[in-house]
Formats: sequence, C-alpha cells, structure tokens
Amino acid sequence: MITLTNRQARQFILIKQGLLGGHKFVGKQGVLDFARQAGCIQFDPVDVCGRSADISLNSRVKGYTKDMLDALLYEDRRLIDYFDKNLCIFPVEDLPAILKLRPGGGYAEAYDRRGGEAVKNLMPTIRRLIKERGYISAAEIDINETIEWHWSIMTSLPRAALESMYFRGELIIHHKTGTNKSYALMEDYIPKEIWNATLPYEDGGGSGNGSRVGRLEWHIRRRIGAVGMLWNRPSDAWLGLNAKTPERTAAFERLHECGSIVEIMIEGINAPLYILAEDTAILDRVISGDIQGATGAPRCEFIAPLDSMIWDRKLIKALVGFEYSWEIYTPAVKRKYGAYVLPILYGEQFIGRIEIVCERKDKRLVVKNIWYESGVKQTKKMQTAINSCIKRFAKFNGCHACLPPINEK
Repeated sequence: MITLTNRQARQFILIKQGLLGGHKFVGKQGVLDFARQAGCIQFDPVDVCGRSADISLNSRVKGYTKDMLDALLYEDRRLIDYFDKNLCIFPVEDLPAILKLRPGGGYAEAYDRRGGEAVKNLMPTIRRLIKERGYISAAEIDINETIEWHWSIMTSLPRAALESMYFRGELIIHHKTGTNKSYALMEDYIPKEIWNATLPYEDGGGSGNGSRVGRLEWHIRRRIGAVGMLWNRPSDAWLGLNAKTPERTAAFERLHECGSIVEIMIEGINAPLYILAEDTAILDRVISGDIQGATGAPRCEFIAPLDSMIWDRKLIKALVGFEYSWEIYTPAVKRKYGAYVLPILYGEQFIGRIEIVCERKDKRLVVKNIWYESGVKQTKKMQTAINSCIKRFAKFNGCHACLPPINEK
C-alpha cells in the first residue's frame, strides 16, 4: 500500500495534467498529445470567454490557438467530436471502441422515440443530399416542419434528423460555422485501417477480452487517466460508462489484481484511490521530491468548467479544499458567484475564481469579478501572475485585456 501526503497527491495530479511547472504540452502536437493522454476532452458550445474545450487546452498547451483544435478536428481528422463523457473530443482512432461501447450509437433509441417516424422518414433524403453535396447543415434542407426534441419543445425536423443520425454513428460533424454544424457521412471520412484495427480491449489490455467486462475495464482506465487519480465512488467522472456500482466495483478489483491500476491512500482520506500503473514514474518523482520545473515561480491558469481534472468535484474538495459548481444552468437568483466562472489555479492551489466576459464587438476581455478563497493572501506577486494570465487569455480570445488594478499592499 502506497500512502501519500495530501500535497503529494495534489502534485501528482497537477504534473500528470501538465499544470505544474513548465509546459508539458506544446503547440498543435501538444493538443493531440493531451487529447491522447486524457482520452477525451469534454466540450460545450457555450462561448462566454472561450469554449470549455478551448479553455482546457489553453491552460495546458503552450502557444495554443483555437484554430489548432479546429484543424485537428475538421482538416487533419486526427480528432473527432462525438459522445464519450457527454459531448467530447477524442482521438479518431478511439472511435470504433467508443461506438462498440454504445451499440447502435448508444443514444439512438432514445432519440428515435422522441423524433418518431418523421425523423426516420427524412433520413433517406439526408443521405441522398450528402452524397450529392458532400456535407449538409440543417439550414440547407428546405423543410419547415418542427417537432418536439430533446433540446427544445419545438426544433426543426432537419436538425432533429441530422442529430439522430449523428447519435447513431452514421454521421460526423464535417465542420462548424460558429455554432452551426455541417454533417457528412462517417464512412467517407474514417479510414478503413481505423475500423480494421484491433480494439483496445481486445488486445490483452487489463483483463478484457472484448466482452462487456473488457470494455468496462478499458473505460474505467480511460477515466482514471483523464483525471489522474480516482476513487471508486459515485462521480460525474463515470458518466457514460453505463455500468451500475457493483459492475464498476468488480472491474476495479480485476484491474487491481492484474496490476493495471495501482491503489494508493492519501492522508486524511479514508477511501483508496487508484492511478494507472504506467503513471508510477510520476508517483516516484513526487515521493522523491524530484519535481523538475515545479519549484520556480508559481504558474497561474484558469481552469475550464468541464475540465477533466475537476470532473470529480468531491475529490477536488477533499484534496485541495476547493468547492466548485458550474452555475450556468442555475437560476440567477440562486447563483453564489456567476453564470460562467472559472477556477484560478496558482501553483499547487486553487486560490479563487474569476468571471470573465469577451465583448467581441469591441474585442475587449472584461474581468467582471474575482473571488478569492478564504485565507488566501493577495500578494503583489500573485496578482501580477493573475494579470499575466488574463493577458494570455485575452490574446487566446482575440481581445485586449481590461486588467484589474494590482493591490500594492
């Protein structure tokens, strides 16, 4: 049994995530490297100061620009946006494994029930139009009919049909223009060698053999790798696994027994946590104190609301005493902070949260508020680091920054 101090556990996660010390991920290749490490990057179309996936990458990838992600998604086709833990971006080579985890597209049956015959009847027309044009958006299908749909009581029938075919795994997103999606046939864009490759849970990884058991083990390892370390407790980190607690517990036990994951204990936490066996090298560095590049000036980053590091909010609270809730869907009168507030990471600690808004018409990045955690001493050094982070964040959003004054005390 390996026992870590609370600080060692924090350092482990931050090094694994590429958020402590110098940048672990650099440029366009760094985007791809992080996506492969995390397994999936959760995204949401809301863009108040950058989309959540862009914010996650901006905090880790040195020199990140939004066109890097778009190029990897819609030009190079090295990444794909589909379902894993809700809407996610992940390496295209993982697509067959993800589709196998969700027979028939996973969500298809639920969407078929909602859309009914109207959606099914439109599908042949959509296939024909895409074959003729290469790709198509809902706005380009000349049908004005609306139906009840998951996102809205009244949604256009073309949009519903396109989304249903996407959830089934028949279509991919060809490109986006703002929030408008154009779809293409998946078969036209995913190379045959990807479909023909051995699935990751069929090659002896974990104790899997391609069965549901093996798929679950692969998925659990994927989520542990995304966060860095996880416990076997109910958590948003397990969304999309489609497994009940006894199944998940049995999979944890098998993975531990075969040495695929390593159990650790953390001082002050009464439940075991698990890391991937291949991450013990990071663990050894942390235990020995050999944390190169992590002892200089504290690095400041703004963390995305759907960032994989904070998927398990209870774990983050236990490790760093920071409690975070994304309040975008909380009624305004019930919000404690604001609709789109980002945690502020400074060195090894979450020191507060910041509300930033891009005023795109004037190309201004405006800091509406900063809330510091109780007990945080607001030094000039800290505020300089935050302002530097705001400037980088403004550049990432194509804006100039409106900086808050530095406290000279």
